[in-house]
Amino acid sequence: MDIVPTVFLTGAEQSFWQDHGDEVSAAITIAVTILIAILVDRLVIGRGVRAAERFGESGVSRAAHTRLRVVRRLVFVTILVIGIAVALSQFDQIKRLATAILASSAVLGLVIGLAARQTLGNMIAGIMLAISQPIRIGDRVTFEETTGRVADITLSYTYIDPSDGRLVVVPNESIVSGTVFNHSTGDRAAPITVNAWVPAGADIDRAQEALKGAGADWVSVAEWTTEGVRLEVKVDADRDRTRVGDEEAALRGRALSALQHAGVLAEPSG
Repeated sequence: MDIVPTVFLTGAEQSFWQDHGDEVSAAITIAVTILIAILVDRLVIGRGVRAAERFGESGVSRAAHTRLRVVRRLVFVTILVIGIAVALSQFDQIKRLATAILASSAVLGLVIGLAARQTLGNMIAGIMLAISQPIRIGDRVTFEETTGRVADITLSYTYIDPSDGRLVVVPNESIVSGTVFNHSTGDRAAPITVNAWVPAGADIDRAQEALKGAGADWVSVAEWTTEGVRLEVKVDADRDRTRVGDEEAALRGRALSALQHAGVLAEPSG
């Protein structure tokens, strides 16, 4: 039995394999891992999405699409990490290093936890966003000073497109711990409501008539100060509306134009 390897391998081949066998095995393992990750992503998960879209009445919902996007990336990364770990285990030096590391795993875990706290926090927050769905891909949101559509949600970052040529990249941990206004959810039958400020000495009746002429269903005085009067402008909403934030912006524009044309507000010069 001892002469079997010599039947198939020459002396040079045996020497090459002895010197570089670990590297070759590791490279093969990584290549196979990448292939498996791609196959799982494209053939299993991707085919499942296409099947759901084909048999569903209205395709995959945005909530399911958001969860699936995060899960696909999580599965892909998990397969790669496992494959790289198996590839590294081909080297005796790394095995000995791993044994030493495991002996002091508590210290290592503390060091890694402190060093990667933000990265791990973003990943955990990404999973929380995929499960709880406070925002979804396609929603129109306001975060801090930015308002735009959610373009993508990855394991670490949320991408918001404000439609002005920029792409705002926000860490998921900031999204989870901060305050986000989602203009695409809530009671869709609720009236579209905006505020319109007029000077304190303005003719309120004239302002109300102008706003109703611009399409408002209700106009009421919501607040009065020495600096001005806040009018609350409401319009009945379509129950099936999907662009809540855009409708509010359009109503503000109509209200401003109506107040300017009525002489309640001064028109811009030039």
